[in-house]
Amino acid sequence: MDSVQEMGGASIVVDTCAGIEAGEDVLVVSDWEVADVAERVAAAANERGANVTMTLMDPREYDGNEPEPSVAAAMLEAEVIITPVHRSITHSSAAAAAREAGARLISMVKFTPEQLKTGGLYADYEGMRPHCEEMARKFGEADEARITSPQGTDVTVGLEGRDGNAHPGIAHEPGEFTALVHIEANISPVEGTTEGTVVFDGAIPNLDIGVLEEPVRMEIEDGAVTSVEGGREAQRIADVWAEHDDPAVYNIAQLAVGMNPECPEFNGWFSNDHGRYGNVHFGIGTSSNLGGTTRAPVHFDAMIAEPTLELDGEVVLEDGEFTFF
Repeated sequence: MDSVQEMGGASIVVDTCAGIEAGEDVLVVSDWEVADVAERVAAAANERGANVTMTLMDPREYDGNEPEPSVAAAMLEAEVIITPVHRSITHSSAAAAAREAGARLISMVKFTPEQLKTGGLYADYEGMRPHCEEMARKFGEADEARITSPQGTDVTVGLEGRDGNAHPGIAHEPGEFTALVHIEANISPVEGTTEGTVVFDGAIPNLDIGVLEEPVRMEIEDGAVTSVEGGREAQRIADVWAEHDDPAVYNIAQLAVGMNPECPEFNGWFSNDHGRYGNVHFGIGTSSNLGGTTRAPVHFDAMIAEPTLELDGEVVLEDGEFTFF
């Protein structure tokens, strides 16, 4: 019964999310940590008559690292790339090059067989798509965002000239990208403009942190993190940054909102916590895959649980509830 349910979830990935058709060249990129999920997805794509190749590599050390050169080369030849991986390669140069070459990319990070059977994957993607696209439009039209929270967040973000990105869980056209099961809209802040204090009290899905036991407080000046405080989670972040002699790791790269109604709580699942309905999260590190100009060796996201988000003074999210739909 479990295998039938898992194949049902894999069918959502290839049919609803990727729109795979017979004859398409599909590349499933995975590693030994997530190989069981990758096999289900590859089998579902094969059932649709696609030309499926599956490649396994060692898990990357950090999210944002590059895949193996041979994998990067294969990505340039594919029409559809699905990445059930333990560490995200979404923000890699290889992913950017593949999309520029016309591939559509569906990211699946730390997916487990359980997540093929329940949770955010079973959202109404088509129903949420107009709201996701509207949120992206609002991002793109705004010059400035302000995010506050009861926990002490108060930060402003410059957006002038940047386009909003909609990731509704659907990528059917060449060059499109989406991450499952996020259903999120995001934008890359203008470099050097983010200023203020952010208190993350939800989750940090990357760096093996998960749901936060203690809030992580960051001070941000001129678009970069200048200090990080908190418990063991804050120390984990500081240790990773210290490993890299690169100022780009401190860059505020992304402002995003999670919009998946089937992800009502933070639960430690990587994709669930990104998509958790009504959260605001910041990406720190690489922005060049999102419309910015910075490339960093690592990238991670951190979530605020009860945010209020204003765009040019208009409240679009109040205490974690959307105001425009």
